[in-house]
Amino acid sequence: MISLQEVSKSFGNGTDRYLAIDAVSLDIEEGSIHGIIGASGAGKSTLLRIMNVLERPDAGKVSVNGRELTALGGRELREARRSIGMIFQLFQLVSNRTVWGNVSLPLELAKVPKAVRAERVQEVLRFVGLEDKAKSYPAQLSGGQKQRVAIARALANSPTVLLCDEPTSSLDPRTTADILDVLRHINRTLGVTIVIVSHEMDVVNGICDHVSVMEDGRLTRTYRNSQQDGVVPQDTGTPTNGAGETGGLGLL
Repeated sequence: MISLQEVSKSFGNGTDRYLAIDAVSLDIEEGSIHGIIGASGAGKSTLLRIMNVLERPDAGKVSVNGRELTALGGRELREARRSIGMIFQLFQLVSNRTVWGNVSLPLELAKVPKAVRAERVQEVLRFVGLEDKAKSYPAQLSGGQKQRVAIARALANSPTVLLCDEPTSSLDPRTTADILDVLRHINRTLGVTIVIVSHEMDVVNGICDHVSVMEDGRLTRTYRNSQQDGVVPQDTGTPTNGAGETGGLGLL
């Protein structure tokens, strides 16, 4: 599903050059929830942005759905990215657009017909439980509601992959659990492959099937999260209480 082969990325020039990603190889299984964890500055977010070539690696190959994204450019790359949704720590909503308008935006950019667009927006808002907030503006929403809007927007183009950059780090524990429930529901119901970057061990232990640990731009280990099988591992951090299935969310 997602394959990184010896990808590297540096920033700056000369003596100021900084190697953010150092020859990382990683394969992420289709239909899985894969966590990437590490301290601030470890390279997690850069690696995530390399997965959809928002950051183009200096070396190495990136393939998603069997297609090498690093071999594409321009229009071909933009079209390939439509199958890859992305959500951010700070939501990145357009403040002068309603919830409906924010979710509709990627469909407008893809020139989806108006009637089809309206049906799709309603569908994804129902899925994340925000039908009643369609006419609200971001300033009128809570943090958790804003992140649900961001998730709905990411789902608008029916992606097969969802990249999540610290999706819960600005949320309180209860809202974090709610957002993780939504992501779990997306994975189990739609089969979307999800990659979550986080510095919170509780988050990755609570939802991820596999976890990769980053340090100084390198992957130091990747392991199966046995907490998802009901077994607490000895070296992966403090376990969290697993949240149950999301209630009240419709199916696409």
